[in-house]
Amino acid sequence: MAQPRISAYLPPDTDPTKAALAFGRRALPKLNEELQSPELLTQQRALMALCDLVHDPEKVYQAIELGFLDTLKSLLGHQDQTVRQKATEVLSVMASHSIGREGLLRGGVISALAGLLDDPVDICRKNIHQTFDMLAKLPQGAGGVLRAGLIPPLVLKLKTELDEIQELILDTLSNCLRVEVSKALAAGALTVLKEKLSHPSTAIRSKAACVLLEISSHAEGKIAVYNEEVIPALLGLLEDSQPEVQANSTGALMFALVTPQGRSSAMGAEAIPPLLTLVAEETSKARLNAIKTLTLLAELPEGRQTLLEHRDTFLRCLDDPSEAVQRAADIAITVIDWKP
Repeated sequence: MAQPRISAYLPPDTDPTKAALAFGRRALPKLNEELQSPELLTQQRALMALCDLVHDPEKVYQAIELGFLDTLKSLLGHQDQTVRQKATEVLSVMASHSIGREGLLRGGVISALAGLLDDPVDICRKNIHQTFDMLAKLPQGAGGVLRAGLIPPLVLKLKTELDEIQELILDTLSNCLRVEVSKALAAGALTVLKEKLSHPSTAIRSKAACVLLEISSHAEGKIAVYNEEVIPALLGLLEDSQPEVQANSTGALMFALVTPQGRSSAMGAEAIPPLLTLVAEETSKARLNAIKTLTLLAELPEGRQTLLEHRDTFLRCLDDPSEAVQRAADIAITVIDWKP
């Protein structure tokens, strides 16, 4: 079902006029003063001008040095919607620059933004999640999100947020769960993600599978994925019409099937036929992951017996233009041909 796009347009009663910039080096200090003005219109106009300036990384560096972050953090709790919208937009744009991300992390912006998770204005929430997403791409940013205790509320927000914001949350979780997974598991992430695997949005299905891939890369995640019966749900996505969904699903399966319980679950769900279909498709994005997953299943006697009948499928992969696929196919053939 289609959802309305989150609008970045200002309320109709807001004067969009930007503040007049001072000349040269005085421009940013003057804006910082205007942001702290008691006049609402002055603050709004200063934020409009600042939104344009921070597209330049040099201006971002200067703004951070001049103490803009403290000013912007104080505006996040402003009662005016436009002020909150533009303040979060400024931080989001700053986070798109490397120098900006480093400054935001040093300035403790993550904790300040956490207070807006329940903001009634959609665009404000979208801006803060864009900022979280950009910051979490850095290891220290992902660590900052974890230390701020944001994983449980982010998992809960997947149940209620707009699709557009859910995509950003899934991207943030994907980067954070690469570092640590226990808080997400305790918050019931697997139950929520399992539901997202059947979401009508291709992007959400794909990103949910990507988060499950990160969870399955951890030892405790592998066990939890098996216990929550996520493996059959992932297998259902192998026949998805979207290549990206197939690739992420096979990647998650590849990690989940490392354990004996995971392999047994996959065999019980008849995983081999859809995986072989992906291996046979020369243009499939999931081909490499599918070969590696089948190699794991070939370690089971019944898996090896079944795959012996499809040895030619793997032999054809030896001519694949990708060296990684060739190596994976060669290993798969070795495992399939092994005799006790």
